[in-house]
Amino acid sequence: MAAPSSPLFDPKKSREQEYREASAGKAVRPRDAATLILVRYDGSAPRVLMGQRHADHKFMPNKFVFPGGRVDPADSRVRAAQELREPVAQRLLHRMRGKPSLARARAMAMAAVRETFEETGLIIGRPVETRMRTRNSEWAEYFSQGVAPDLTALDFVARAITPPYRTRRFDTRFFIADAEHIHGDPVKTTGSGELQGLHWVTITDARDLDLPNITRIVLDEIEQRMALKKAAQEQRDVPFIHFRAGNAIRDLIKA
Repeated sequence: MAAPSSPLFDPKKSREQEYREASAGKAVRPRDAATLILVRYDGSAPRVLMGQRHADHKFMPNKFVFPGGRVDPADSRVRAAQELREPVAQRLLHRMRGKPSLARARAMAMAAVRETFEETGLIIGRPVETRMRTRNSEWAEYFSQGVAPDLTALDFVARAITPPYRTRRFDTRFFIADAEHIHGDPVKTTGSGELQGLHWVTITDARDLDLPNITRIVLDEIEQRMALKKAAQEQRDVPFIHFRAGNAIRDLIKA
């Protein structure tokens, strides 16, 4: 269950005006998307992996973000070495648009792993004796590394829907994983080039970057989580950011 809805930001005239001017049109339906926050604990302070989107991107140009992207149909068809832990899967089902299903919940986690591999070259998975096969080119490249996704490494830490009446909207689930689950060297980032200037940064340093508002909110959330013991982290409610009448609302998905 979600806690009672509450406004996330104080109402601003500019936001209300933008909503009124745009409300005559039909809102774009959000597409399922996933993001993966990788955390390293091998320094004096935890560090997260972030990169900058290119200036020619139509969605969040120049912004620093975590790796991620929209869910692909293949994400629900390929196999994993280990599936999602039951509590994580159940939270992903909460208020899922359309008909909730474990297949869609799993696909979101798989998308986070795939997009991270595409954008950074980093592999979240474990070695397998028999190489898995698929006709999907992105997953085929991942499987060519002799690994398969280990979804038990992922925790679900936030959900956010892009504001209404934007030309591109996403219903994004934010996952987090310890960098110890990276198969290979976490420093050797490559990837598609969609994210430039990939760096491991502390949360303090990350706040000085050009960030989307939702990324700042998620940084605050993961900083609070990391201050807790593991058991308390797993019992922490998951923030769900969405919009109503042009205003941002923060709900909580109960653990």
